[in-house]
Amino acid sequence: MTLESYIVLTVVVAMIVALAKDAMRPGLILFSGAVFFMAIGIITPVELAAGFSNKGMLTVGVLFLVSEGVRYSGILNKLATLSLPKQQRSMPRMLTAIMLPISALSAFLNNTPVVIIFAPVIKRWAEKLNLSPSKFLIPLSYATIFGGVCTLIGTSTNLVVDGMMQENGFRGLYMFELAQVGLIIALAGWIYIALIGHYLLPDHKKGNLNKDRLDIKEYYFNLLVTRNSKYIGEVIRKGQLSDSKNISIVGVERDGQMIYTQNERVVLQENDKLLVSGYDENINNLLSLDGLDIITHGNLDKVIEREDLQRIEVVLAPRFPGIGSKLKEFDFYNRYKGIVLAIHRNGSSILSNLSEERLRAGDSLIILAGEEFVESWKESKIFFLISAKGEVEKPVKTYKIGWTIATVLIMVLGATFSRYLPTIRGNAPDMFLFASIAAVMMGILKIFPPKKYSRAISWDVLITIASAFAISKAMVNSGVAEQIAFTSINSVKHMGPGAVLAIIYLITMVFTEIITNNAAAAIAFPIALSAANQLGVDPKPFFIAICIAASASFSTPIGYQTNLIVQSVGNYRFRDYLRVGLPLNIIVFVLSITFIPLIWNF
Repeated sequence: MTLESYIVLTVVVAMIVALAKDAMRPGLILFSGAVFFMAIGIITPVELAAGFSNKGMLTVGVLFLVSEGVRYSGILNKLATLSLPKQQRSMPRMLTAIMLPISALSAFLNNTPVVIIFAPVIKRWAEKLNLSPSKFLIPLSYATIFGGVCTLIGTSTNLVVDGMMQENGFRGLYMFELAQVGLIIALAGWIYIALIGHYLLPDHKKGNLNKDRLDIKEYYFNLLVTRNSKYIGEVIRKGQLSDSKNISIVGVERDGQMIYTQNERVVLQENDKLLVSGYDENINNLLSLDGLDIITHGNLDKVIEREDLQRIEVVLAPRFPGIGSKLKEFDFYNRYKGIVLAIHRNGSSILSNLSEERLRAGDSLIILAGEEFVESWKESKIFFLISAKGEVEKPVKTYKIGWTIATVLIMVLGATFSRYLPTIRGNAPDMFLFASIAAVMMGILKIFPPKKYSRAISWDVLITIASAFAISKAMVNSGVAEQIAFTSINSVKHMGPGAVLAIIYLITMVFTEIITNNAAAAIAFPIALSAANQLGVDPKPFFIAICIAASASFSTPIGYQTNLIVQSVGNYRFRDYLRVGLPLNIIVFVLSITFIPLIWNF
């Protein structure tokens, strides 16, 4: 390896570590690496800029607008309500009824808005039928992944690989080309979740909770015994107040010491701080307690006015400006006119020093705010989900649904049959053309707010994709891709190209679980291309494997954005994904390396 190869390899490893640690947003991490490669001459300015004009990247951007139009039309809310069973049935039947339509939607729409809209509806539906929402929310995320591997536009990763293929002189993917293996994977995934997977998911149904186990409480609140409070002198027995049996007091903090109430008889004093456990809807009961004030984090000097307040749950998106900041440093109240009461993270609640906690993407915050908060921020991209007094309902306008269906249908049919259409002044119609037409039509028809169209675009995703092309080019120019491919081939060359396919799949899958799927595809693509050149085989099977593996993120919540969203809503822990997702990773891996070579010959 040359000096340039070692430099590129070192920087790529450093980027992977930074992505895994979430040191910065993925787009900035990859763009920083690309700029460094340009500065030392490994890639040219033209090669860095090429990713920003790549048709695959631009198609992803346009599809954000199409997905936004679908979301604004209200059709997803309507489908979310209509598709859910009206009464309890067997788990396989209920899971199948939920996953099939969601996978179908995700084959043509961005997965994130599908999950954002369906997650609270499914949670409310499950609780109404006395079912555990945690049995359905991970399957919701997985169902979007199953749909995404079936079409060219099912996930941005497919378009990234398609763009790299065309950039290297190969024919791009057809609209439903991936469905030849994607439908097999989706079918196997549905069967696995319906028959086996749901047994591996946690049961967080409230009626089944052991009240003595602190690790399964959803949220913790802090109450202050105020001056002249009627609770001064009251005795806490077995964690209960005499007039609030539905509120469980875990401990009492006094003079810097925590007294746990489970086995202690505690007499309350003025300025005692009570650690109260329970579900977030108990906030209404907490607000009604005279003589006990809720301690608010980040604004300890503010007094809560109880009139016109409501409990609101928000899930922080990566674009939230306070990511990485301590709660006490980020003035949530002045920015959003809301007061943070509790934080829920990675399946558990933050119990102490909440003001010192650094906010992370995916954190679920319970806040107190007025109705203006919902009106101001329900369409924002800084929160994945907002629920207030149930869910925030959007009015459904029939004409918008009709135009949306027609527009999306034109886009899908146009992209599907584009190869049979005549060229326009030498330019062949393709996915980018029809997606652009659909986005413009939605803007003209005001299906989404045309004056706010830029809010719908996830710029970090686009910068990640554009920079990924430059990183990929640096790996080729420096010889790193060729060297990794050579090493991989030498280790399994006696087993044929099928073994190399398996290695490329595993490399991509592992990267996807610890970094972003688009970055994983960008790193794996030049390796796959070099491996195919060295073996003298068609690289198409390798490219298909990258598409599948980059989407097959089942074992961690960080590899795929929808997994991160449902983690907070469903009260999941990291191990929940590992337990149900690892067998699914193995199933998809086996199916992929078996069927891909049969469909796309080397």
